[in-house]
Amino acid sequence: MPLADRAFLFDLLATPSPTGFEAAGQQKWAAYVKPHAATVEADAYGNVWAVVEATEPDAPTVLLEAHADEIGYIIKHIGKDGFIYVDRIGGSDPVIARGKRLHFLTPEKPILGVIGNTAIHLRERGKEEKAPKQHELFVDIGASSREEVEARGLRVGMPAVYVDRVAELTLQRLVGRALDNRLGGYVIAQVLKTYAQQQDRPARLVALNSVQEEIGGHGAQMATYRLDPDVALVIDVTHATDSPGIKESQHGQVALGGGPTLTHGTVNHPAVVKRLMEVAALDDLAIQHESSSRYSGTDTDVIFKTKTGIPSALISVPMRYMHSTIETVDVADIDGATRLMAGFVRSLRSGDTFQAVTLL
Repeated sequence: MPLADRAFLFDLLATPSPTGFEAAGQQKWAAYVKPHAATVEADAYGNVWAVVEATEPDAPTVLLEAHADEIGYIIKHIGKDGFIYVDRIGGSDPVIARGKRLHFLTPEKPILGVIGNTAIHLRERGKEEKAPKQHELFVDIGASSREEVEARGLRVGMPAVYVDRVAELTLQRLVGRALDNRLGGYVIAQVLKTYAQQQDRPARLVALNSVQEEIGGHGAQMATYRLDPDVALVIDVTHATDSPGIKESQHGQVALGGGPTLTHGTVNHPAVVKRLMEVAALDDLAIQHESSSRYSGTDTDVIFKTKTGIPSALISVPMRYMHSTIETVDVADIDGATRLMAGFVRSLRSGDTFQAVTLL
């Protein structure tokens, strides 16, 4: 990963973008892709997409989609004593919350708070401790009254994210919050940038960075309806199962550093998956395989059923410790996902319809 590209990724990861409040991150993504795109547009809810036009007539339109939002918290109640109670945005894990630092996102500046953690000396001894329930978590910003909290610019409905930022565990491994799925936004931006530099472009490429995936794929649904592509690739993260305590017989075998995964079944169109496997073999790319028995749990679930159906497939980057402040990924898997998506785009030709059944 070149240093300039890494700097963009780190900047994107450092920019808070909780679900429903993605504007700051979307503006940075748009600014990065704008020099390489024919057009960059946004809709009412903050989905942003960039287009690179084809050089061939009757070219198919391929959608590359990632989601821009991250999990977080939102102020639910401010107590008379100045303690703040929060609700989850997306799948924030209350098990890891106690003792963590938060930034409340106000229009002026972030306000630091800490999620309270009663000292071990004061908790009941001899009693098995249970994970806290969400309503039991409280945030301390150093205030002693509700009025003091409000005077600092906070109110019910303001979002928060963990303070933690990305760091290099090694040169090849990154750790931090919001890797799910800002690294997807990074991947589609890199594919768009390199594709725009090609003299021959057999397909029209639309890179979509969508909002509100963590609560149901709402942004991808509304944007895909508008964009109406011929085929779609979704990039997200998946669970690496190579750390202690995970049963591969239950969750499958996915290794960090083993290459991006390709999902088979349900919403994943078999002809699109087949083409991706051919691209991986032709370019000598390491890939791993996953199965989907009911749904993918990603934006693919809403994209594939838009209008009359869009042939779609899911590519994922393996990740350890998802939905935490120590999400861990391997740079080789990010680069592999980028090369796989780029190779698929280059493989497209006029007349590619990706029909599951050909009637005689």
